[in-house]
Amino acid sequence: MLNANPEPEGQIWNKTFFLIMLVSFLMFLSMYMLLPTLPLYAQTLGGNETVAGTIVAVFTLSAVLVRPWFGNLLDRKGRKLILIIGVGIFFVSALAYNLVFSIITLLVLRVVHGIGWGASTTATGTIASDVIPAVRRSEGMGYYGISATIAMSLGPALGLYLVEYRSYSVLFTGSAILAALGLVGSFFINYEIPRKVQVEVKVPLVKGVILEKTAIPPAVVLFFITLTYGGIVSFLPSYATYRGVENIGIFFTVYALVLLLGRPIIGKLADRYGAQKFLVPGILMIATALLILVKASSLPMFLLVGVVYGLGFGTVQPILNALVISLSPPERRGAANATFAVAMDLGIGIGAVMLGFLAQKMGYEYMYGCSAIFALLALVMYFALLRKKLPQ
Repeated sequence: MLNANPEPEGQIWNKTFFLIMLVSFLMFLSMYMLLPTLPLYAQTLGGNETVAGTIVAVFTLSAVLVRPWFGNLLDRKGRKLILIIGVGIFFVSALAYNLVFSIITLLVLRVVHGIGWGASTTATGTIASDVIPAVRRSEGMGYYGISATIAMSLGPALGLYLVEYRSYSVLFTGSAILAALGLVGSFFINYEIPRKVQVEVKVPLVKGVILEKTAIPPAVVLFFITLTYGGIVSFLPSYATYRGVENIGIFFTVYALVLLLGRPIIGKLADRYGAQKFLVPGILMIATALLILVKASSLPMFLLVGVVYGLGFGTVQPILNALVISLSPPERRGAANATFAVAMDLGIGIGAVMLGFLAQKMGYEYMYGCSAIFALLALVMYFALLRKKLPQ
């Protein structure tokens, strides 16, 4: 077995970290290409809006259900094996969309695809957390998140372009090619946790399915934060139309750029001066952005929300991720990362459903006002569950 951190102490950028960022980018780009286009494809097969929404929901749900199990396997069977299995399932699923000609088979395939997604992304996050030096953990996780941020800014537009100017077959094949490249990259990650850690793991397999308890406090804080994110990604374009604001697509570009530039800088500062000096301001920025959104009536105001929310989310998410790693035992790091990912998936999914109901019954302004309350609840959870666990 290779040592989990063979590079000089304090060095983030090594071969393994670069490769895991590349694999993560390819996987996220493949996924984001399909995110806005598969609901459209479902409608071409005769599905309605409810079916289109279910296409997204079953993918997330299947990933949530398998993450704790794969997190346990990461700790017991090794990182690279689970990564290859997960990316392999993801690749086969993306390619198999070319063979789907009914709603039922599409839904079944989305479940399988979600399993591959849950396994592969839990593995990439765990490997990244292993090779990032502890003294630069927040900064390193900020860099790691950049791969998903860039994919988020490119993937939906690329997928919609292929559907409009090429075909769904080209879309599915392109998504599969990206996953195949990620699979090839996975084989070159010659890395594993130290043998002595594996030998010391005595936890029975069934116990590994239970979420890692040390990761629960930061995961709970993240859950309330991502409840607000579900409302942003799901309903912002509709809210902009309601407000008479055009070209709202630039909001997501601004948001992605703020994440891209802010994550590593804020992470480095958090490593130097302490996480708690940045978590509270980050959560308050998220709440402030949502309150601004309640009154937003022009494109500049929406873009201001993108900047403030991006700074807040770009501060809170990587710092919480770093805390999950720091608080968990090394032999339970896979389970800890799975716990964190489950909280994020559930927050986005439940937030989209809950806030969508509020928007339908009460209106968008009320919905985003309630969303700001979720951010404040995250602050309450921080003081109640997490603050005392951090070094003073």
